[in-house]
Amino acid sequence: MVKAANVHKSFGHVEVLKGIDLEVKNGEVFCLLGPSGSGKSTFLRCINHLERVTAGRLSVEGELIGYREVGDKLHEMKPKEIAAQRRDIGMVFQRFNLFPHLTALENVMQAPMKIRGVSKAEARTQALALLDRVGLSSRVDNYPGQLSGGQQQRVAIARALAMKPKLMLFDEPTSALDPELVGEVLDVMKDLAREGMTMIVVTHEIGFAREVADTVVFMDGGVVVEAGSPSQVIDNPQHDRTKSFLSKVL
Repeated sequence: MVKAANVHKSFGHVEVLKGIDLEVKNGEVFCLLGPSGSGKSTFLRCINHLERVTAGRLSVEGELIGYREVGDKLHEMKPKEIAAQRRDIGMVFQRFNLFPHLTALENVMQAPMKIRGVSKAEARTQALALLDRVGLSSRVDNYPGQLSGGQQQRVAIARALAMKPKLMLFDEPTSALDPELVGEVLDVMKDLAREGMTMIVVTHEIGFAREVADTVVFMDGGVVVEAGSPSQVIDNPQHDRTKSFLSKVL
């Protein structure tokens, strides 16, 4: 589903990603762990070209993201072409990013109508089903300001699912939530995992990664330090840096 080959990303003179090589299989739950500043979120944003890679290749289902290869050179696609690629890649951010002037229902309806050309009636039916799926059928007419953080994040997940993506990206989806609200969001994500959705999750929720992930990657300093199953990376880490990180968060 996703292949990263020698991916580099720099911001000015600061190199944030230093040659990432990763593969994510179809239907896999792939969790990225690591300290703040390790490059996890930057890598996630490169997957849908919210950040341009400085070097290397990133592809989804064999299709190069954000660029067209001509000979041995890469040429960035036009914004409209990049937007078309993003239609199949759902993303859930830390801070929800809901439209504050629209209800939960309207937030979920927008993208299918405006981007996929779905009729209002069909978009409404689909949005109601998705909000019910994330446990918010009683909140469809509430505005974001009337919802808790956990409820807003569940609306954001429903909104991403409304585009029927083949890949879901989660950028620390619970980090902005009060501790008692974390579980309700993780439960929705666990349901998605059980249904076979391909997911790449940047998270500090080690318990979630241990329970749901097929593959866990520990990143630090812009490189992959360690990768493997949860039992390998979380329960039996081999690298001293991984051991040190886990000792502080477990």
